[in-house]
Amino acid sequence: MAGTISTYVTFNGYTAEVLKHWQDVFGGELNLLTYGQTQMDPSAMPFEPPADSLAHGVLATPGGLISGGDSIDGEYPIRDTAYSMLYNAESVEDAQEKIAKLVDAGGEETMKFETAPWGGSYGQVFDKYGVMWSFSAE
Repeated sequence: MAGTISTYVTFNGYTAEVLKHWQDVFGGELNLLTYGQTQMDPSAMPFEPPADSLAHGVLATPGGLISGGDSIDGEYPIRDTAYSMLYNAESVEDAQEKIAKLVDAGGEETMKFETAPWGGSYGQVFDKYGVMWSFSAE
């Protein structure tokens, strides 16, 4: 089997909340594991995580995997345009539906979803957590 690339996100204590929100928007199956649920010996770890912190979560969407866990040592900068999550929609209507869900939940459409120079449709939304989502549809 060839290697694959998927996304891994880290938030300071609320990664499970983010993954649940994305499951509401994009669908899929979500599996969450807190440090308290692991069988790991706490003395074997280089830090002392709270038992309810997310050790590992996986959202298996129909289009791919998004994994993540809570940061233990502080907050990372989130809102930026140097990266984005790219959703290649099945149709223009599919993209518009997902964009509306993100905006209705507190996100901000920063680039209107419309015809792009290459002929498809493209737009950008920052979700309520500061993550930029790019949307593309043929």
